[in-house]
Amino acid sequence: MIQTFKRDLKRGKHHENVVLNYIKAKYKNAYIKDGYCKEYDIFIPEVNFGVEVKSDEKSKYTNNIVIEIEFNNKPSALMTTKAKFWVIYDGYSYNWFLTDKIKDCIKDNNLRYAEFIGKGDAKSKKAYLIKKEILYKYKEL
Repeated sequence: MIQTFKRDLKRGKHHENVVLNYIKAKYKNAYIKDGYCKEYDIFIPEVNFGVEVKSDEKSKYTNNIVIEIEFNNKPSALMTTKAKFWVIYDGYSYNWFLTDKIKDCIKDNNLRYAEFIGKGDAKSKKAYLIKKEILYKYKEL
């Protein structure tokens, strides 16, 4: 379990750096928030907003993007973010969404969350498993 967490953390940091480098081409002062920050991963002072970076490479096989809302009976991810954008890496590309558009997708499509214990987790989570063809209609870039 610890190895899975460390591997996932390393992979997550890699994706944060890829997104940061993309953002820095336009906003030189953007930076990754050090330590644990549930509000966002990257902050862009020039426009005063955050960006959350997620990776769901398993979606290559499931065709679902996992959008977490609760972990260990506490609000998390989509429910606690203050990020203006979410960037989701699906194993092929980085997909940009306004956070509000993800919420709109859930509401517009009357989606229901699932509860499960993720690989490498000891506690249960609640998350939406959203088909890519539904979620990607709400993409920005």
